[in-house]
Amino acid sequence: MSDPLAQVVGLLRPDLSFAKLVEGAGAWRIPRSEEGRPFFCAVLEGAIQLEVRGREPVLVSAGDFVLIPTAYDFTSSSTSPAPGHGLSSVPIEVSPNVFRLGDPAATPEVRMLVGYCAFGSTDAALLVSLLPSLIHAPGEGRLTALIQMAVEESRAERAARDVVLARLMEVLFIEALRSSGPHCPCGILRGLGDDRVAAAIRHIHEQPTAPWTVASLARAAAMSRSTFFDRFRQTVGMAPIEYLLHWRMVLAKQLLEHGRTSVAEVAQRVGYGSSSTFSVAFSRHVGTSPSLYARQRAA
Repeated sequence: MSDPLAQVVGLLRPDLSFAKLVEGAGAWRIPRSEEGRPFFCAVLEGAIQLEVRGREPVLVSAGDFVLIPTAYDFTSSSTSPAPGHGLSSVPIEVSPNVFRLGDPAATPEVRMLVGYCAFGSTDAALLVSLLPSLIHAPGEGRLTALIQMAVEESRAERAARDVVLARLMEVLFIEALRSSGPHCPCGILRGLGDDRVAAAIRHIHEQPTAPWTVASLARAAAMSRSTFFDRFRQTVGMAPIEYLLHWRMVLAKQLLEHGRTSVAEVAQRVGYGSSSTFSVAFSRHVGTSPSLYARQRAA
């Protein structure tokens, strides 16, 4: 059987090497409005409060990892003492790639690795939409060990440090996705944490060209049609056939980007009987025709 999470991560091609070490003492508050830029934070010591627009505040403690795949308005701040809402701190670089927040003379109460995640995929938006808007992975042994290794590597001056750090951060990203699944309100991570729903997702990823229906996917999940439909939509955040269409479009865009596959062949390889049916579905989902999309990518 295929591994849906490995496929999503492989297509996204995440790069979390853009990280810096941040220390905080006293009251501090950092509001951010980096529209669309994926933000991550791994807390090494202490705790911070994270406020994301439209969500309840989240306490992020030592060993926790947070990823906001499409960061918009959010604020990170100290927990004790709590900062005033009017406070806006400016990080001060105290040594190469190490920054201080709050009281520069006090002993740091919080240490964290923060940065922005870059996705190598030109189709990141479709893939990111499969992930929850906030991924909060609580501190566990493997996750904490990876975070500590990344910090140690970032401080060292060993040969191939940047290569090792990039690989460590990629593994950290995958482990965070694994760990956060049960805590996500919905999305592919939550779906893969449900054995029945995961069986259907794996079938879709393994055979995207199959003529799947809700009934056939329900049989694959060993559930009744209505129960399966409700459970899939509740855990993944979209209906089963909508997810199938979504995944087919991700695969189609990948094939079109290479520029070596005709529209008719792409249609066949993602499960459509005719190029016209595929073109209508692609245009509705992506906002442009497959041929125009391919020309734009080639240009």
